[in-house]
Amino acid sequence: MSKKVFVTGASGYIGGTVAVKLANAGYQVSGLTRSQSSGEKLKSIGIEPVIGDLSDLKLLTECARAADIVIDAANSDAEEAVKALVEALMGSDKVFIHTSGSSIVADQANGERGDRIYDESTQYTPDPGKQARVNIDKYITNSAQDGIRSVVICPCLIYGKGSGVKTESQQVPNLINAALESGVAKCIGRGENIWSTVHVDDLADLYLLVVEKAPTGGLFLFAENGETTFKQIVEKIKDGLGLKTPVGSWTIEEASQKFGAGTAIFGLGSNSRIRGIKSRELGWKPVKNEVLDDVQRCCMSLTAGSIAQV
Repeated sequence: MSKKVFVTGASGYIGGTVAVKLANAGYQVSGLTRSQSSGEKLKSIGIEPVIGDLSDLKLLTECARAADIVIDAANSDAEEAVKALVEALMGSDKVFIHTSGSSIVADQANGERGDRIYDESTQYTPDPGKQARVNIDKYITNSAQDGIRSVVICPCLIYGKGSGVKTESQQVPNLINAALESGVAKCIGRGENIWSTVHVDDLADLYLLVVEKAPTGGLFLFAENGETTFKQIVEKIKDGLGLKTPVGSWTIEEASQKFGAGTAIFGLGSNSRIRGIKSRELGWKPVKNEVLDDVQRCCMSLTAGSIAQV
């Protein structure tokens, strides 16, 4: 009998792609989703829907205990949900994979270049705005002491067409939507800030690898393959949308009004440069490094009306 996997965020971009990857690999996958309509979509792609949300700690506990493997891909900052899942798995020797995000090492560069690069062994002090997420990551890796095969996977700027219900990420589509609204493709400041990138299919391969290798001990893994500046991204957006106006810029205050302060400061105006050394030592072999080419595809999808506003 195939192993049972429970995925939170199964109707989302990361969780959906991971859920489909695991289902295609022969696992029995159930996925948490908030609505019946999303549940029907999950069922149509081979995922058994569980209707609920992260606030239903009893449901999370029941689903975690019924599964052989638990993957949390719904919200990197949902502390109470994480604690419920960990407590449900204590002493079970089951695999628990939590999804973080590389803004944990982001700075407040406001569009200026940063040269610091982080791997899994790099010591750093996070920005106070990201300390809570770092604490969650550490709590999960420390849970290995309580009989859980706990792994935190920490991706960077994710791109590519997902294979689940939600097919697009956030950072690039946010910028494309804004360019369509204003007629100008914009970055924050000079846009010289750099983010590492990873294709969603390569990222899903890493989840499958962790599930199948089931390493013991708490493990933290960065996931990346390539990097780009945001200036390069918005130049591709300009070309992809056929805009005649020159690339423009926001101040951090303007971008915060548009996207919210957290997204503007840590998601669009910062540097987040990582290297997945331990991921590759585990056997991960990402093959795609094409974020700028994918911007063109994303622009075409948006203008065709297939990307929801985010």
